[in-house]
Amino acid sequence: MAKQSLKEIIKLEYQKCAQDPIYFMKKYCMIQHPVRGKIPFHLYQFQERTLDQFAEHRYNIILKSRQTGISTLTAGFSLWKMLFNQDFNVLVIATKQEVAKNLVTKVRVMNQYLPSWLKQTTVEDNKLSLRYSNGSQIKATSAAGDAGRSEALSLLVFDEAAFIDKIEDIWISAQSTLSTGGNAIILSTPNGVGNFFHKTWVGAEEEENGFNPIRLHWSVHPERNQDWRDEQEVLLGVKGAAQECDCDFVSSGDTVIDPQLLMFYKESFCQEPIEKTGFDGNLWKWEYPNYNKTYMVVADVARGDSTDYSACHVIDVEEASQVAEYRGKLDTKDFGNFLVSLATDYNQALLVIENANIGWAVIQQVIDRGYGNLFYMSKDLKYVDVEHQLSNRYRAEERGMVAGFSTTSKTRPLIISKLDDYFRDKSVTVRSTRLIDELFTFIWRGNRAEAMSGYNDDLTMAFAIGLWVRDTALRLRQEGIDLTKQALGGIGAHSLDVVGMGFGGNSSMEDNPWKQRVGDRDEDLTWLIK
Repeated sequence: MAKQSLKEIIKLEYQKCAQDPIYFMKKYCMIQHPVRGKIPFHLYQFQERTLDQFAEHRYNIILKSRQTGISTLTAGFSLWKMLFNQDFNVLVIATKQEVAKNLVTKVRVMNQYLPSWLKQTTVEDNKLSLRYSNGSQIKATSAAGDAGRSEALSLLVFDEAAFIDKIEDIWISAQSTLSTGGNAIILSTPNGVGNFFHKTWVGAEEEENGFNPIRLHWSVHPERNQDWRDEQEVLLGVKGAAQECDCDFVSSGDTVIDPQLLMFYKESFCQEPIEKTGFDGNLWKWEYPNYNKTYMVVADVARGDSTDYSACHVIDVEEASQVAEYRGKLDTKDFGNFLVSLATDYNQALLVIENANIGWAVIQQVIDRGYGNLFYMSKDLKYVDVEHQLSNRYRAEERGMVAGFSTTSKTRPLIISKLDDYFRDKSVTVRSTRLIDELFTFIWRGNRAEAMSGYNDDLTMAFAIGLWVRDTALRLRQEGIDLTKQALGGIGAHSLDVVGMGFGGNSSMEDNPWKQRVGDRDEDLTWLIK
């Protein structure tokens, strides 16, 4: 009779565990605490609410603070599903296999300390997987494009999803394996904007993609207060604490320009253009040409693939302000014609075109059109002496000049640094939301600044080049004026000498009266009258 009663008790307990994951975890699961060692898994209320949402929604995305126990909670949920279901297949994907293995380890520890009557027969138990005789299993793998493609999944878990490269490819490849009704849990602290995790979170908040959003700010944890948060800022820094504690997308990540500055610009300067024109409506204007001002037009040419754009900015040189902007898809000939027309409208603006790849085709079109204020860059001084960049094509080959701006491994860091300087000093006016949005996804990848995967940096690079050239443009303008005055003054003096004395000068002057000594070299000044 006593044995029968015990069997009945076990049966009732088993049924309670099978019906309620919260009851199962709180009563029978052990976890490894970093300080206290192995302890019962006493769930907090916010963890219980999270489990309820796991049960209610097929797809869940969790934006979490650090050390909220969500990875452990997901491990407990996975174990519960494996124990009480046949052939329940869980796959954990993380940035590295070691990270994914941590969640599997949590499952293995919980399984190890279960009472014998709750355990399933184990047929495989190692650092990367746990498999039961009922066909249920959990496996860990690192992020790869084909991860999860080969097998039907009951539950796909992305751990620290914001830090997984090419996660979009993995998610797409996993769709066929989840199509039979599998679930997904995507959890992470934030890592900037524009990545898969951020886009999925925004889509979930706007109820566009079927994901249920769960935000777990540091304050949901009952054992934390403002003193704890202040201590985290001391330990992690302002940016690190915002990422790890506050669930703050904007302050996290590796954007080249401080995201708080970008928010300031977006709120303070960005505005709707006074006119959207052009054949495709993509030429945005905030100011019409003012004939008392000096402008430059700076362009970055599309590489030619379907995701790339040709882009340009019109910049007021004196005020360092953006007055117009274009981003669209034009072939090289049309873009060259467009740039000539735009630069002509803005007072024969200095036209700066990035000359990499098919940029040369656009430059050639501009030259064929005879535009007279195209930027030429010195080959030998292009990354050291910015005082000697010129903007006329006469004797360009003799001077060692090349049409357009050359972005190289040496000039690229200079223009990126100049972009950062202008924004830090708040000495440039940006009016375009398109440009600011691009800058939010312009990040450091190692030592190289570039657009986040799936995004563009056409407007960003054109603007960076423009700011770098602007620091030379005012000098060039004055240098050109001074050179012209000096040359004309020399011509006048030479003419008087010839008239007054009946002869004069050296043989070279007699052969070519437009050849004058300027500085330490002879200069042919015929370009002044062409």
